[in-house]
Amino acid sequence: MNIIDELEWRDAINQQTDAEGLRQLTNEKSISLYCGVDPTGDSMHIGHLIPFMMLRRFQLAGHRPVILIGGATGTIGDPSGRQSERSLQTMEQVQANVEALTAQMKKMFDTDGSNQLRMVNNYDWTHKINVIDFLRDYGKNFSINAMLAKDVVASRLESGISFTEFSYQILQSLDYLHLFKEEDVQLQIGGSDQWGNITSGLDLIRKKEGSEAKAYGLTIPLMLKSDGTKFGKTAGGAVWLDPNKTTPFEFYQFWANTDDRDVIKYLKFFTFLDKEAIDALVEKVQTEPHKREAQKTLAEEMTKFVHGEEMLEQAKKITAALFSGDIKSLTADEIEQGFKEMPTFHATKESKNIVEWLVDLGIEPSKRQAREDITKGAISMNGERVTDLEMEVTVENSFDGRFIIIRKGKKNYSLVRLT
Repeated sequence: MNIIDELEWRDAINQQTDAEGLRQLTNEKSISLYCGVDPTGDSMHIGHLIPFMMLRRFQLAGHRPVILIGGATGTIGDPSGRQSERSLQTMEQVQANVEALTAQMKKMFDTDGSNQLRMVNNYDWTHKINVIDFLRDYGKNFSINAMLAKDVVASRLESGISFTEFSYQILQSLDYLHLFKEEDVQLQIGGSDQWGNITSGLDLIRKKEGSEAKAYGLTIPLMLKSDGTKFGKTAGGAVWLDPNKTTPFEFYQFWANTDDRDVIKYLKFFTFLDKEAIDALVEKVQTEPHKREAQKTLAEEMTKFVHGEEMLEQAKKITAALFSGDIKSLTADEIEQGFKEMPTFHATKESKNIVEWLVDLGIEPSKRQAREDITKGAISMNGERVTDLEMEVTVENSFDGRFIIIRKGKKNYSLVRLT
């Protein structure tokens, strides 16, 4: 299957500048293509994954991916999808973000072989251009009328846009021209909001290199959930790729909790499973939705892709322990991941009677209620039922001297941090 046919089957194409030309080119040879990301933060979230999954798909089909980290454009600010100006970052912060994003990208792509990932930074060629050369050699090729007509600019005219952000499309166009000439890149891909920037780059290439230059653009559809809300957002905010911001367990749970109406779309878009495997999961959703096999597969594939096999197994271990209530086998680090969003209390490491301890923490409202719940077997500590009213809570009851888990009833968990 040609890579373009596969992307169409996966509903992964929104717009193309020349569909037939690109199909023919990818049939004839392996091409170099690129996608860019600006280092506006020190981690990508899963919304950023959307174009890079496509880039990885091209790599698996034998093409050569180039990832551009916007060390220059990141200092300017892309106005796409924004109603107001971005706050400018220091050059030191931008550089720190560049290093963090580069490390994340390298985990997801093949970095050896003939079609290995190439990483570039547009600061390397942009910082050498002085303002006179920028205006004469590049600015002269852009019509203000055409720039104002671009959706990304037109949507900001009423609220206002600085010359800095207005010039962003020139800088991105310069990137495509540079990569076309120096890296033999013939395709730029991006989210649907990047269409204007991509077509500006193609216009610049043809003005500089001739109208017959074989360069193309492709955008990916805007990803929305079935309820119309934006993909990738949760009540707690963005789902990050950095395990220190979103733990592998939380990452796994995000995908495992996908709505039945969305799961097949996500399997096609985010995993590398073939049509036969996905068609089998379509049938499972229709005939055995309660087993949630499609969601489990999605969660496993995505967690393995972003965090690796070891972190996937850890996330599955925590999930199984929480489902069964048998948490004794978990490590302190796994407890911290699995109970991160649970109600949290703080206690000292001093020994204390279980009844007083529960009341002092606020887990129980009164000694009478604490005694009643213990007597009825409604209190468990670290997965084991507490029945002794005279029990002393000590540091020996904890996970590695750090945590104690209390369950009240069947589902009410509390994390107690020892200090």
